[in-house]
Amino acid sequence: MSSDTRDLVERYSLPVPRYTSYPTAPHFHGGVDAKTYARWLGELHADATLSLYLHIPYCDRLCWFCGCHTKHTLRYEPVAAYLKALYAEIDWVSAKLAGRGRVTAIHLGGGSPTLLTSEDILALKTKLATAFTIDPSVDISIEIDPNDLDDGRYDAMAEFGLTRASIGVQDFDPRVQEAINRIQSFDQTRAVVDAMRARGVRSVNLDLLYGLPFQSEEGLARTIEAALSLRPDRVALFGYAHVPWMKPHQKMIPEDALPDRHMRFAQAQLAARLLTGAGLDPIGFDHFALPDDRLAQATRQGKLRRNFQGYTDDAADALIGLGASAIGQLPQGYVQNITPTGDYSKTVLAGSGATTRGFALAPADKLRALAISTLLCTFQLAPRDLAGFGAAGRALMGEAEAIALTDRDGMVAMLDGVFTVTVRGRPFVRAIAARFDAYFGQGTARHSAAV
Repeated sequence: MSSDTRDLVERYSLPVPRYTSYPTAPHFHGGVDAKTYARWLGELHADATLSLYLHIPYCDRLCWFCGCHTKHTLRYEPVAAYLKALYAEIDWVSAKLAGRGRVTAIHLGGGSPTLLTSEDILALKTKLATAFTIDPSVDISIEIDPNDLDDGRYDAMAEFGLTRASIGVQDFDPRVQEAINRIQSFDQTRAVVDAMRARGVRSVNLDLLYGLPFQSEEGLARTIEAALSLRPDRVALFGYAHVPWMKPHQKMIPEDALPDRHMRFAQAQLAARLLTGAGLDPIGFDHFALPDDRLAQATRQGKLRRNFQGYTDDAADALIGLGASAIGQLPQGYVQNITPTGDYSKTVLAGSGATTRGFALAPADKLRALAISTLLCTFQLAPRDLAGFGAAGRALMGEAEAIALTDRDGMVAMLDGVFTVTVRGRPFVRAIAARFDAYFGQGTARHSAAV
């Protein structure tokens, strides 16, 4: 790594948000509650498109790298009890919608949604079909832990209508797996991919991580080679976010075994070269997809979006979050549910909504949200992107021009009036986006490294 690159990494890989929302979740507050959410749901137009995210906050093993809201259980009783509460919230949301909306996407996340029994997977399908109007071409994705699966669950997911299987891999190196408590062989992963494709699932997504303990460039290259042999339609390449102040179980990871920021940057660049060299198109700053995949098509068509699951082609008018800690996004703003599963269950079983905090978007927030999302999706920001905001949009483009004029590192430039993140600046686009964040640096929020 050249001294110039090392200097850039030092200055631009400082902690910043991932910007799956704007403002980001640390700025949500208790002024948005279940009454607010009920009103927002009632204001959706009758033919609104809806995307459902269902959070299953249980795992039968706790992976030490995980940053999700989840809890470990070796008994199914807590999961079964939680599903009753989830059904109660589904009924509450359905009642507030009062027939409005058409569901075009469903995502089951966690935790480990594949922890559900085959019977409960099918019961959940029936519940959703009863509570909502499901579009016949609905896109359905499920986050999959290969250690949970059997033929019954495979068949149930297929009957559920699964269209995209999202399989967590992280790294195939046994030493790395042991350090993060995620033991998962290549053969296990291949078996899941084969089983999904045998049942007609048209898209397979693999999640890989860099920046893990004991991870090296050589080991990461072997993992990517193995992953590519499975012919994934998409690959999500995430940098491990070490945030033990938020996730105490990450303290189990030996910090002295973590690669430093320069090693992380080198790993990310190596992985990107290998994935694009294998014929996958780069999508934003951390996804890759085959050219005929919907995510790649959305990128070429200028329709790539960003939400709490990362990059997506989901163009729904509203994201409805269901389950403990789940976050929703509506035209009016963001809502987040109660996180502790016990409190969540008690609240929804009593007949209330579970919203505990959120953020109502002012016009200035919507403007900056659009600017940041556009930058992260296209690496550009043009006057036409902000034209709908009138004078405020022109003022923000003035900010962008000032940033470009004062840049001395070749990270951004004004090209024919378009604020453009250069090839040199793309690995650091989150840090560049933070320049447009009016809330960044306010409060006590701590973030993970930008690369």
